[in-house]
Amino acid sequence: MRASAFSRLAASSLAFLLLGASATPASAFLGFFNKKTNERAPAASELQAQEAAAAALYQQALGASSGKADNIYDDILKRYPFTNTAAEAAYAKALLVRQNGKLKDAFTAFQKLVDSYRQSTRFSDAIQQQYEIAEEAKGGKKQRSLIMVPMKLGPNETIDLYKKVITNAPYGKFAPLSQFAIAEIHQDQGEKNEAVAAYQVVVDNYPSSKEASEAQFRIGAISNIASQKTADSSNLTASRDALQTYITTNPSGERSGEARSMLTQIDADEARRSLEIAKFYEKTGKLKAAAIYYNEALKFGTSEVSEEARTRLSQVSASDPDAVVNAKMANPGNDYTVPAAVDLRSRADYAGPPAPELARLSAKPKMRGDTTGFAPIPMTEPKLPTAGEAGTAPAGSLLPPVTGDKPSLLPVPPPPPGIPPQPEAPATDAPKVEEKKSN
Repeated sequence: MRASAFSRLAASSLAFLLLGASATPASAFLGFFNKKTNERAPAASELQAQEAAAAALYQQALGASSGKADNIYDDILKRYPFTNTAAEAAYAKALLVRQNGKLKDAFTAFQKLVDSYRQSTRFSDAIQQQYEIAEEAKGGKKQRSLIMVPMKLGPNETIDLYKKVITNAPYGKFAPLSQFAIAEIHQDQGEKNEAVAAYQVVVDNYPSSKEASEAQFRIGAISNIASQKTADSSNLTASRDALQTYITTNPSGERSGEARSMLTQIDADEARRSLEIAKFYEKTGKLKAAAIYYNEALKFGTSEVSEEARTRLSQVSASDPDAVVNAKMANPGNDYTVPAAVDLRSRADYAGPPAPELARLSAKPKMRGDTTGFAPIPMTEPKLPTAGEAGTAPAGSLLPPVTGDKPSLLPVPPPPPGIPPQPEAPATDAPKVEEKKSN
């Protein structure tokens, strides 16, 4: 009886240990047996001694083979992790890993230096090494694998490397380069929305970088290509906005000529598309919608498209003037130019051309190109009002007339009722006598 109870207790204890081991990560479980011996930072005197010992080991590693040097670097990192030499050892060890051709392992090795020794002078060097590794992966460099067949990293894995570079140094010189590379990967994969969003991050987060202007241009170029493949007019609008922004911010940029050519092409495409839509609405009897799109064709079209749109808009106005008026009221920002002046002579109420004076008054004001017609406004001060003759007031004056030889004064209002007038002080001509102070 006791033996069976003891066996059940042993079995339950063993099961508890197995469950605990399965729920605990392997590294933490093994770490229970391999605790760090250098968790506490040494004192100044002890740190100085460790620095000397670590430097001696580092010199031995420099003259050793790669395998032996790697073991020495591990020894330094394990025994003297708080020394400056430990950061040098971590950097040298990561360089050895990179020489072996394993891109991800090398990137991880440099990441250990970044995480543990951010204050080291090797920090920026490690970030540069990580960026170069990501560039090699983007370029299609193959790395060694477990199956002995060189394989290259996929787009998503390469993007993760670039994102890690940005996270490690978000304001460093490799951050805009990495974000731009992420956008290029999406563009190469044909992922239009992701590429535009990634390029926009370059423009927003790094506006003063060299990559920002190129990213702004590519946003317009990608949207322009998409507009040629689909009938969605939003791509044309996005492309025009992006290219106009590029020209505004970079009027003499390297891509300004291409941007202007693209804008001309975009205007022509949008005008041609608007003309076709307007014809469709006119054919179906929706003249108001036709007038709107004919106006769009006039706004952006070439000479041929504009001429056809102008002619058709005149016909719509002649057949249904209210359609153009209603369209103009619905879209007050647009200019519905209806060149129907050629048909005025056939109208019953035509009375000939306007008189020259009416034509001059109805014409728009012109800008002056010279300064001959300008003269300064004379600045003469008005004359002050003067007192006229006795018993008269100056013209336009609000003052009472002057009587006798008294000066012109404003009238003094009478005192309020109930307050007696103040007596005037008697006037004396006797001089004042100063009081002498007694000594």
